Amino acid sequence: MKWNKKYNYPKSSRSIINGMRYYSIDNEKLPSCTEILELTKPEKDKEALRKWQADVGKEESQRISNEATSRGSALHKILENFLTNRLNGDLLEKDDLAEKMANEIIEHGIKEKFTEIYGVEATLWYPQKFSGTCDAVGIYSGAEAILDFKNSRSPKKKEWITSYLLQVALYSLAHNKVFNSNITKGVILMCSTDLTFQKFEVEGQEFIKLQEDAMKRVDLFYEMVSKR
Repeated sequence: MKWNKKYNYPKSSRSIINGMRYYSIDNEKLPSCTEILELTKPEKDKEALRKWQADVGKEESQRISNEATSRGSALHKILENFLTNRLNGDLLEKDDLAEKMANEIIEHGIKEKFTEIYGVEATLWYPQKFSGTCDAVGIYSGAEAILDFKNSRSPKKKEWITSYLLQVALYSLAHNKVFNSNITKGVILMCSTDLTFQKFEVEGQEFIKLQEDAMKRVDLFYEMVSKR
């Protein structure tokens, strides 16, 4: 695994506008792609979330969400430290489970597969459309790819993580637009709290279809915002 600073990823700042996260990049304020995907989520997915919240109760659902967010932040920091060779980087709060989960991702999803790193926590943007920060980008299993790291309470099926796949598709579109690259591969590396590692790798025509679907969600977002 080696670094190749092939692309110059910019700094960005974040702000909240009308309750949504925006990035300030290259003199533009652009909505986060995660906010776009959340707002344009299919009604059946929103209903499934509402049902889960009702089943477990408001307080418990909030506790679970907060726990997942905190553990996700710790896991991402550990992986960032590993990829940037800062293995002794301090966390705000020690999370042994997050460390074990990160180690599973490192051992089974990163070592000997992620051979060339272009950027970690790289700011990406599609002018006049959207923005975001991808977990990593570089050469994965022989091809340029966008990587995203996820934690979960239980193992997932591919059809359950469409929003994650659309997210890496948007990152790739932004990268291709600004840097004139041709990334048609996305990789989700995930570990659940029972330490089950999963890799979801999408490329070629399947990924191109995801890119098309993702851009339709961006168009829908602007249509919805214009009607507010």
